[in-house]
Parts: sequence; structure tokens; C-alpha cells
Amino acid sequence: MTDGKERVALVTGGAKGIGRAIAERLLADGFDVVICGRNTPAELPSNAGRAATFQACDVRSADEVQAMVGRIEAQHGRLDLVVNNAGGSPEADAATASPRFSERVLALNLLGPLHVAQAANRIMQRQAEGGAIVNIASVSGVRPSPGTAVYGAAKAGLLSLTESLAMEWGPKVRVNAVIVGLVATEAAADHYGGEEGMKRIDAMLPLGRMARGADIAGAVSFLASADAAYVSGAKIEVHGGGERPLFLTLASGG
Repeated sequence: MTDGKERVALVTGGAKGIGRAIAERLLADGFDVVICGRNTPAELPSNAGRAATFQACDVRSADEVQAMVGRIEAQHGRLDLVVNNAGGSPEADAATASPRFSERVLALNLLGPLHVAQAANRIMQRQAEGGAIVNIASVSGVRPSPGTAVYGAAKAGLLSLTESLAMEWGPKVRVNAVIVGLVATEAAADHYGGEEGMKRIDAMLPLGRMARGADIAGAVSFLASADAAYVSGAKIEVHGGGERPLFLTLASGG
């Protein structure tokens, strides 16, 4: 609670996948949760007898973001947490990807989080308790990302942005990132080669399985909590111990 009022959280792309798991965890943590996206979801995230609310917004548009955050402040009177979760990219060959494709991927995965963070920061800096921003990054930003090169570059930029904003906006606003590894979402089977492919990936990871949405949500919950009051500019890796280097498999004849 803050000043007798419930804390308010915004989760971009919170209707499905990792974003939905984060929204549901934050509801359980006592937040009033707002999710946003381009299309109204068929079902809103809910937990502990409470449901999130929805705001239509394309985070690639700075004007739409500013208007959305303004509506949240008008309705709730505050904004305590932002989770920049919206993102992603289809596969594309870097040699032939069109300028428009690359610009749209950068806009969604790097400029969008910046637009949302800037709008939220203006509110958080005025609040006695400040606020927290959590950027959902990816292992694609810390290792080669063939087939999604622009996405990987955008996520690397998001990690750099996280550290810079933490320095610029402290002490009122804490800014952190979660580096997400391989996740078993609704579409994972298609992306990872079906059930058999997923089993092979599970076996490769030190913890024996890909992440679930709840694993990522737990890290976000920590970063949003008072236990993380001295954590800012951090990059928390949630990847089950990391991917086994390919050369080890090749060297052993696997």
C-alpha cells in the first residue's frame, strides 16, 4: 500500500504468454493491474478474485503511449510499476530484411519500452515513493541471435538503456531488467520443433526444463517489492542456468 491506496502496475503486452503470467502474479501481490495492447483480449488476466483492466495502445507510438499513461493517472491517481513486456519478432534473414521490417522490430522492442518508461517516469518522479520499471529483455541480447538479428540488437540496446535510465532517474525511480531464457509459452511447440524438440531443449538446460511464465513473473514480483529497494540497474538472468555451448556437444560427438 502507498498512502492508503493500492499500488498500480502497467504491464505492456499483458494479455498472453509471459505478460499474462506477470499480470496474474501482480494481481496476487495486491496491485491494481492495467494491461495494454493493440487488440482487446478475449479474457483479461485475473487472480485472487480480481481482474486486470485493459487500455488499447500501440507502444510504438509515443503519442498513444502518452495518452494511455495519462488515462491511467487520471483513473488511479498514480503509477507505481511498469513492466515493459511487449515485444518479439518473426524470423528474418539479416541480409535481406527490409528497412521497414527492421524499423518495426526496433520500434517494438527498444523505442516502445523507452516511450513507456519516459511517460511513467514523469508520474513517478512526482510521487513521494517514486516507482519501479522492469524491462523484459532476452538472452538474444547477450549472445548471437541468428535469424532474429535485429531483435537481438534491440534487446541488447534495452539492457544498455536499463542501466542508463537507472543512473539518470534515481533515486526516485528504480530501473531493472530481466534477461529471459527459453520459455515454454502457448506457441512454444511450434517454435521449438514440437513436443520432441521441447524435450531435447529441456534436457539441455541445467535445471532440466524451459522456463514457465510464472518463473519470469516471480523475478518481476521481487523487483517490484520492498526487498529490491536497493536494486537498480540490475540485469537478472532467468534462464535455468544457461544454454550448453554447442562446441561441447560437437567435441563429444553428440
